[in-house]
Amino acid sequence: MANDVLFLLALARSPFMSARERILVADVLDGASELSRLSLSNLEEICGRRLGNAEWDPGRLEEAAERDRAWMAATGTKAYSYFDRGYPALLRETARPPFILYVRGRLPDFRRPALAVVGTRYPTGRGLETAAKIASEAAEAGVSVVSGLARGVDAAAHRGALAGGGATFAVIGRGLDRIYPLSNKDLAARMLISGGGLMSEYPPGTPPSRWTFPERNRIIAGLCRSTLVVEAPAGSGALITADFALQEGRDVYVAEACSGGSRSVGSDLLATDGARSVGSFDDIAADWGDGAFVAAQSEAYVASVR
Repeated sequence: MANDVLFLLALARSPFMSARERILVADVLDGASELSRLSLSNLEEICGRRLGNAEWDPGRLEEAAERDRAWMAATGTKAYSYFDRGYPALLRETARPPFILYVRGRLPDFRRPALAVVGTRYPTGRGLETAAKIASEAAEAGVSVVSGLARGVDAAAHRGALAGGGATFAVIGRGLDRIYPLSNKDLAARMLISGGGLMSEYPPGTPPSRWTFPERNRIIAGLCRSTLVVEAPAGSGALITADFALQEGRDVYVAEACSGGSRSVGSDLLATDGARSVGSFDDIAADWGDGAFVAAQSEAYVASVR
């Protein structure tokens, strides 16, 4: 991270500001010394809105930041703020980029495109097989596979990428101090050993909740060139990921093998609305074209680390 590590870690723990507001405050202030002198009314002026009865205790935030820094050092966890050179360039371009990404392992190699593979937590056997197959094909082609480490399609995609000899990455909806769900703890360990990574915008100790998972979906979509929805019933969180991808002008695909299935009402609607149905990763690669996007990704990556 940048030099003012404690300042950024403290700001990341402010519970009542959005990621964009944290970015704005960090851009206005010089560091932790100013944070400790900041009043709630000062924050309201910077954010441009009333914060009501929000609790503002900079000292407590700084103490929590100290604990976070110690935990990161002990576990080898890194944190990339919006202002850091290593922050993913594609993610910085999105409408709501995370203020900080906590990372175990490493980030995807953004000199090549990444593919998000998402779907329901309760897929059919065909859905599991299709997610693993296409993720494996993508990994064999050198493409990073990104998902959410959830049960079902997400886990199948991660396993498929590992079977294909590639790196796979997860964005989780809680702090990185614990794996969620616990049943995927061994899978997460295999991902790290194989050169992949785990990411979260939430500080260590943040529990999972109904709102953290939809929020993390924007990061999954934001990291990737395209999103593949394998199976998604109506109301599935995978459809939220697809919506985020479409909002950012990214391609959305649906798995042809699962069309018309009992768990595919939502993904079938995506196809009706124009998402392309694909049978293999070759179909996605062909749609990407002659490698122009790979070159563009390389330029964006180089620009982000200068």
